[in-house]
Amino acid sequence: MEALIEQRKESRTNLSWPVSVWVPQANRFFNGRSFNISKIGVFITVPMTTPVQPGNIVEINFPRTATLAMQKGQFARIKRGRVVRIERKNTLKDANIGVGIAFE
Repeated sequence: MEALIEQRKESRTNLSWPVSVWVPQANRFFNGRSFNISKIGVFITVPMTTPVQPGNIVEINFPRTATLAMQKGQFARIKRGRVVRIERKNTLKDANIGVGIAFE
């Protein structure tokens, strides 16, 4: 049996929210969904055709509701990050991959 060792430096909050990810290597956005988030990173799911690999720099677009956009003055929160992990265990189940991103 394999033991998993917790490596997170910050606690995560479950958050299922639509996201768009800009992948410069593909010169386009890929739509996905956040799974959980912390101060230093996020775990998202995106289509398995998304061409990302560990080390890639991406931009994550977190759209805001109209009410929040009025309060903040912007319709999205954009964060830049580095891909630190790719998880493919559910690829056959839902045609998505999991991507761990550390904010920069």
